[in-house]
Amino acid sequence: MRGLNGKNVLLALNVVALVAIFEYGIQKFALPFIAIKIYGDNYKELVFKCDSVMRDHFIAKNQVLTNPSETSIKNLKAAEIGLLTCHGYDVLRKKLIDFGVTENQLARLGLEAIEEKEKDVRSFVQTHEIRY
Repeated sequence: MRGLNGKNVLLALNVVALVAIFEYGIQKFALPFIAIKIYGDNYKELVFKCDSVMRDHFIAKNQVLTNPSETSIKNLKAAEIGLLTCHGYDVLRKKLIDFGVTENQLARLGLEAIEEKEKDVRSFVQTHEIRY
């Protein structure tokens, strides 16, 4: 059995340091990068859908307040069910945070979603808009 000499201790410390740096690098950079590659498009879709159903809910709620009717109450109930989309968004957001994705990275994905969908929505509106 070989004893611990200075050379062996130094080698052991270097190995431990390399393993620690490698693990840190994976947790800090690789994991968030991989999570964004896997879940990023789904996250963007949920950001856009959640924003849309929140807007629909806001409009439906105001409609009930300003013009209470059976139809407006029915629309509000439908809009409240639509808010379940936001639960999916929230669950995925927390999952991405667990993978080390930062708030700034999530905000960037959200902005990308709005920019990408804005083009789609704009062309849809132009196609179906009634012009006077």
